[in-house]
Amino acid sequence: MSLNQKVILVTGGAKRIGRSIALALAAEGARVAIHYGESEAEARQTAKECGGAPVFQADLESVAEIRALFDRVAQHFGTLDGLVNNAARFTRFDPLAIEEGDWDFIHSVNLKSVFFCCQAAAKIMLAADGGHIVNISSLGALKPWAHHAHYCASKAGVVMLTKALAKAWAPQISVNTVAPGVIPFDKTDERIERFISATPAGRAGTGNEVALAVLGFLRASRFTTGQLMAVDGGLSLR
Repeated sequence: MSLNQKVILVTGGAKRIGRSIALALAAEGARVAIHYGESEAEARQTAKECGGAPVFQADLESVAEIRALFDRVAQHFGTLDGLVNNAARFTRFDPLAIEEGDWDFIHSVNLKSVFFCCQAAAKIMLAADGGHIVNISSLGALKPWAHHAHYCASKAGVVMLTKALAKAWAPQISVNTVAPGVIPFDKTDERIERFISATPAGRAGTGNEVALAVLGFLRASRFTTGQLMAVDGGLSLR
């Protein structure tokens, strides 16, 4: 499927992997909608590089704001062909030190918002010609990290959510997930360097490599659904 003129919303599209996905979509001729939470300046810069794409602010902790976001996108474009659920949070805690607020900080965006974004997108897509959803999960959904139990649980939830929604909404909507490995955008530390050293590919990945996997799912026929692609240089095999 060509992505030319397809309307695709990227949550957390201002920076890092989300920015890479937005730029790759724009290069394919897609009409990109860029969501941001707090990073307005970065979102507007990414939008400018996407040929003047519109930006949409919303706090994804709020279901009401999620629904308003999708209403605004649908009103602006008149349709929605694709959704990339990229927005996420990441923190590090000893499991014995995690409090309710720490758990909710991660899960409210990493899992709860992913479901309600999928739901809002599906209501638009099912009323039209269907569509494609790609959820960004993580290597942490596939490999346990001792000081990221809350994060790993949220991303593992995204994987199962993807499969359940793929089954619920087939054949009109495909729902797939991409699990990035080590994709550094900032200076690496000793821990990240250990991950890179353990990666069979012998290097870290790039945001564009994740974007290519996302575009692959968005281009695919809806016969491809409920699938996970790890973009991790083989690290999940260790």
